[in-house]
Amino acid sequence: MSETESIKAIKGGEFLIRETQAENIFIPEEWNEEQLMIAETCTNFLAQNVVPNLSRIDEQEEGLMPHLMEEAGALGLLSISIPEQYGGFGKDFKTSMLVTEKLGAGNSFSVAFSAHTGIGTLPILYYGNDAQKEKYIPKLASGEWKGAYCLTEPGAGSDANSGKARAKLSANGKYYLLTGQKMWITNAGFADIFTVFAKIDDDENLSAFIVEKNFEGLSLNTEEHKMGIKGSSTRQVFFNDCKIPVENLLSERQNGFKIAVNILNLGRIKLGGATVGASKEVITSAIRYANEREQFGRPISKYGAIRYKLAQQAIRTYASEAAIYRASQNMEEATEMYMASGMDEIKAKLKGTEQFAIEAAIIKVHASESLDYVVDEGVQIYGGMGYSAEAPMDRAYRDSRINRIFEGTNEINRMLTVDMMLKRALKGELDLMGPAQKVAGELVSIPDFSSAEDEGLFVKEKKYIANFKKAVLMVAGAAVQKLMTQLGKEQEVLMCMADMLIELYVSESLQLRLEKLVSLKGEDAVKEQLNMMRVYISDAAEHIAKSGKEAINSFAEGDERRMMLMGLKRFTKTEDINTTQARRNIAAKLIEENKYCY
Repeated sequence: MSETESIKAIKGGEFLIRETQAENIFIPEEWNEEQLMIAETCTNFLAQNVVPNLSRIDEQEEGLMPHLMEEAGALGLLSISIPEQYGGFGKDFKTSMLVTEKLGAGNSFSVAFSAHTGIGTLPILYYGNDAQKEKYIPKLASGEWKGAYCLTEPGAGSDANSGKARAKLSANGKYYLLTGQKMWITNAGFADIFTVFAKIDDDENLSAFIVEKNFEGLSLNTEEHKMGIKGSSTRQVFFNDCKIPVENLLSERQNGFKIAVNILNLGRIKLGGATVGASKEVITSAIRYANEREQFGRPISKYGAIRYKLAQQAIRTYASEAAIYRASQNMEEATEMYMASGMDEIKAKLKGTEQFAIEAAIIKVHASESLDYVVDEGVQIYGGMGYSAEAPMDRAYRDSRINRIFEGTNEINRMLTVDMMLKRALKGELDLMGPAQKVAGELVSIPDFSSAEDEGLFVKEKKYIANFKKAVLMVAGAAVQKLMTQLGKEQEVLMCMADMLIELYVSESLQLRLEKLVSLKGEDAVKEQLNMMRVYISDAAEHIAKSGKEAINSFAEGDERRMMLMGLKRFTKTEDINTTQARRNIAAKLIEENKYCY
């Protein structure tokens, strides 16, 4: 592959118009020995320090969460991706994702951990000057100091740049005096360092500041009472002419909004990893309960209705995981490419993350909604006990719900997915128009009725996925052409387009995972995983067809609508498979292993 082709192949969003080769992706079955040891350290930490204390954590026992953070810091879990010069291990992005996933099973602890290692630390690591990084990063890496991130305000949530917090330079020019109110601030109750966003004077855009908890003018409200993640400290933070030394301005003036956006891109894919870890834990609990609970003389795991739920939980989780590590590898490779071109390592990491912001938004939506499905069915498998606060599903169910709001609501992320894709096309970074026009021409051509039967493993699935891409291009191309500048206001259409993109990306990620897995282990060793892929793609075809139909019916009429609906039917057609038997096979393996085992 030439250098030009290599650069082109790793662009974010190109999954819609280019075919990815299985050998070019990373799959979780490839973890090396060191990474597996790190994962085991995370699992053991939760088992020994977090799980026995879940009730104490939820009661926010004074000093407990900070102590747990310090214990995690002592094991190096807070500094996996921190450069060695600042006391970290300097591991790659995939390894940091693995830690996030494993600790994602820690309920409220995982929220405190993710907030600290992500939005609490990375703004300073990525945007701080040398003096700021030397002062703050080693103590954040060790857990001696804990981090928090202050962006949201009572009147500024999704529209973060509309915040009213203001900073002005003091008369002597030594301080910024910050006044404002921030809310829903994770870790606020015990944080030592706050990254705070505010506008200086009448600036159009936000700036960012590093604020220490003992700075004059900073105060906290009492802990919020929340539906879930009760052990996570969440408070309002008030600034009343808070004195911030001028050297604590983070990055350049008015660069705060860019900082916030880029850190959220990282937060979105990390949240996806955490929810996969939580899903696996819930599935394991559900399997064990189903094996133990007897009704009508036998374990409920013997019944088809329960097996369906267990299989579907595993399928959605396994699919989310495939997408997460595919994108993680893409981000790493993009970072390496930018560094090879001479870019500073930190800037390269930011650029690599930004390059795959579309995929990060997709993953955030899919993985958080998969966890919500998993916990809901977990409650159902437990039956009456699922509704009891004495059983694990109570906490899991309540704790899950925040993930569809964290890091930008799923609605915002859906619209961002389409918006970013179209903006890149307008800038010439993605050639969507050519492929969309080609698909439009295909609508009036004679359909290809050839069968993929007996042409080899994955041939059918690759054809289905290629057609899913055509379905998305057809709907998106027609919507842009028909609605033009009004498309941004048609949120229902955007949501449908986003759902099509999400199912496409995850389906392809899952197919590529299985293709690579078969090359590593052989077909016979991964029969249940192949079943998961086939069931997921079959379901995805129906979801894409439904979303596409809703979108088309909202803006097309007459012959145009009829032609597009026929095209959609053609592009989402899959051969019927026995999904019942496939799910039974998947569930049987889970039940035999008595845990999530994929």
